[in-house]
Amino acid sequence: MKPKRYLICIVISLFAGSCITKFVPETGEPQELLIVEGLVTDQHDINTVKLSKTQSLTSTAKGIPYKGCTVQILDDLGNAYSLIEQSSGTYITDSVRFLGVVGRKYKLRIWTNNIKTSNYTYESNFVEMLPAPPIDTLFYEKVEIQEPLRPLKEGCQVFIDSHDPDNKCKFYRWDFAETWMFQLPYRVTNRTCWISDNSSIINVKNTSLLAEDIVSKYPLYYISPQTDRLSKKYSILLNQYSINEDEFDYWQKLKNVNEEVGSLYDITPSFITGNITCIEDPFQNVLGYFSVSAKSSKRFYIADNFTGLVDLYSECPSDTVANPNSVKGLNKTVWVIDTLQLGGFPLYVLTTNKNCADCTLRGTKIKPSWWKDDK
Repeated sequence: MKPKRYLICIVISLFAGSCITKFVPETGEPQELLIVEGLVTDQHDINTVKLSKTQSLTSTAKGIPYKGCTVQILDDLGNAYSLIEQSSGTYITDSVRFLGVVGRKYKLRIWTNNIKTSNYTYESNFVEMLPAPPIDTLFYEKVEIQEPLRPLKEGCQVFIDSHDPDNKCKFYRWDFAETWMFQLPYRVTNRTCWISDNSSIINVKNTSLLAEDIVSKYPLYYISPQTDRLSKKYSILLNQYSINEDEFDYWQKLKNVNEEVGSLYDITPSFITGNITCIEDPFQNVLGYFSVSAKSSKRFYIADNFTGLVDLYSECPSDTVANPNSVKGLNKTVWVIDTLQLGGFPLYVLTTNKNCADCTLRGTKIKPSWWKDDK
């Protein structure tokens, strides 16, 4: 019995010590898939359609812009509007010639021009532009974070209230642009700057099962105290869209993928179908969605004191000198960020981190034209 037992142990140890090879599933999909990001609204603005191509499943790079395509938007009255390629893979409408109208239907048509492979025609189905009700209220609440043996911290949860008195908007989607002012804690020339960013989270809401078409205290965005967004003044410009049920299902599936821990057998983005089809090859997967919706917007400011915000500049000072002109690499690798008085004589504080001396490395010192200092 003992020799047999030893043999089993040897076999197990051989398998346990063998190399682990990464498993790449065979999906049967082509190496490249078309990705479409398009939105048409009723605003007097440019509408944008972005086209890109996926790479292989093993690649970690983002999609490659798909340039040289012919892109049109068609309406239900037989009109066709051509888009121009503003930059590689980004196609825009003429804001003077094209304006979305509530109640009308629109579709997207794309012709690829690829000399290496077959050219294809892609089309979305017609999508009706639904009216978007105005946003009622944007507000926030402080969120206390109490960790054992650590000082209290406060984050910020932004909420939205909205409703449709006509009871027509049953499916909502929101995105936003955020801008915040920050200030270096040192007396430098470029001290105050602004940073802007667009939302990357998916916010959708279904009110079709409710007795009234009301969105109450929907948690739109949580601002962590680990950033400096709340250090001085913060602004959020929220956009509200009225979408149909098909588009709601699309965004909800994407939201689930982004928020849940995935595995090999979970739903993957390549299996989330949008509303775009390849005419020549209907079985070809096309990623993305052509969205059509009216838009309502609202801007909101936050200027409050939050406890325990992260200090991004606590380790800026690196040295002090009486005469900075003698410092090697001054204004190249070393910068003066402050001046102290010691016994009536100036003492200059130095840093080797340019972020501590110039806020324009992270943002811009040009104040946005819409920024209000009194709110």
